[in-house]
Amino acid sequence: PVLAESLVVFTIVLCVHAVVWDRYSWCAVALTIQAFYVQFKWDRLLQLGGAVFQFRAAANSGLLPASLVIPLLGIAMKERCRSAGIVYFERFGIVVASTGMLVALFLSVIAVGVTKPVPTNTCILTGIAGSVIIYTMKHSLTVSEVIEVLEVLLIFVYLSMILLYLLPRCFTPGEALLVLGGISFVLNQLIKRSLNTVEGRGDPMDFFLLVAVVGVVLLGLFFTVLFIFMDSGTWISSLFFHMMTAVLGLGVIMPWLYRLIQRNPLFWLLQFLFQTQTRVYLLVYWTFLAASACGVVFYQNTKRSSESKKHQASTITRKYFHFIVVATYVPGLIYDRQLLYVAAVLCLAVFVFLEYVRYFTIKPFGQALRHLLSLFLDERDSGPLILTHIYLLLGMSLPVWLFPRSCAPKGTLSGAGALVPYSGVLAVGVGDTIASVFGSTMGEIKWPGTKKTVEGTMTAIFAQIIAVALILIFDSSVNLNSSYAWILASVGLVSLLEAYTTQIDNLLLPLYLQIMFMM
Repeated sequence: PVLAESLVVFTIVLCVHAVVWDRYSWCAVALTIQAFYVQFKWDRLLQLGGAVFQFRAAANSGLLPASLVIPLLGIAMKERCRSAGIVYFERFGIVVASTGMLVALFLSVIAVGVTKPVPTNTCILTGIAGSVIIYTMKHSLTVSEVIEVLEVLLIFVYLSMILLYLLPRCFTPGEALLVLGGISFVLNQLIKRSLNTVEGRGDPMDFFLLVAVVGVVLLGLFFTVLFIFMDSGTWISSLFFHMMTAVLGLGVIMPWLYRLIQRNPLFWLLQFLFQTQTRVYLLVYWTFLAASACGVVFYQNTKRSSESKKHQASTITRKYFHFIVVATYVPGLIYDRQLLYVAAVLCLAVFVFLEYVRYFTIKPFGQALRHLLSLFLDERDSGPLILTHIYLLLGMSLPVWLFPRSCAPKGTLSGAGALVPYSGVLAVGVGDTIASVFGSTMGEIKWPGTKKTVEGTMTAIFAQIIAVALILIFDSSVNLNSSYAWILASVGLVSLLEAYTTQIDNLLLPLYLQIMFMM
């Protein structure tokens, strides 16, 4: 399975650079080969228990697929913005690609450094890949851009040491690279924009995303350290938790956001949410769907009897939430993507806050959340945090958040790029859901070395093609310009990746599909 997963990722890399081959292509190929070799060193460390931190069991390291996501996203953004003539965001894409390569290289060096005996061939490959990447960065980046890349790397190092120690068994090395690398980049961007803020410059939605992500992370770090010294399950601790959340929100996060958007954040948010009648209808509809999702949770828990405490929700039951999420995102993508952008940020903040309440057993809802959500745990929730529902939200939202709006003057990209915001809907909402449902109920022929079935994968590809046709019918802004072969190849490769990967597919698949669509 690891070899097949690596082959699919290498094929995606070649497809991306078949469209555009430049100096960064050599870096991407060198990083791919190097990550392939280092991945086996990480897998060996995990099997022998020699890794520095405790990583998620029942999965390989996932270093190769995770190492290429951020660099390929940066390269795709660079090409799109170069075609549109937007120099600022073209340079931003180069910084993103360089940052992703350097962070992935750093994680590889750690694996090589702690492996005993020292793997000579892997060290040589890592040295060659590092030399190619650093040489390219030297001739591509300005001094300020190099400093920015190094700042992100420094933040990543400190975040990794803190969060991987505090949250054992929550991530694989690849998932840690993606999640912590993304948080590090967001934090650096927020600091940079806060120091260079200019009134009226920048999109308030982008600032809202940056502040929300950094705010919930800082909130979690603060309470994690605090509850080392006090019992979080008492009423006094719970009251202190809610008070400090209000203080940090109103006293730190709100003023920070006010400085960036130069207006009252609450008034801006209320005005934004209720600006048009369409937005009011969408909010009412989404409220109904949220209530339906809560109803599914309560109904499944009522079926749990005292004799079946170990009963877990079936795969099909868990996929109900995928259908609800698709029903949530598709109308937002068609009618109001800006509202969907902001609503997804709010939903992420709420999800993370509720996870803090559950994790710290904050009264009055902490124990109830633990009981209700324990029914939906699977092997990927082996650590102290339950992250699968947050990954589902991120997988659906990241294509919306990362859509290069500034490089698409008409609000959409041409060709397959028009489907970029739908990457999460197609890969997770349709493809992964259909593959799981049909594979578990009717699948008989298994892919070698996995539990996934050929029937499930083929059905997923077919379902995504039908979904693309429906998008063409209902969304008039989508114009594929005869790029059907590329779309079919993209959907097929990502579906194969879903069949072989042991990483969090809700997070990985939409990003790879977005990369393919952006080329």
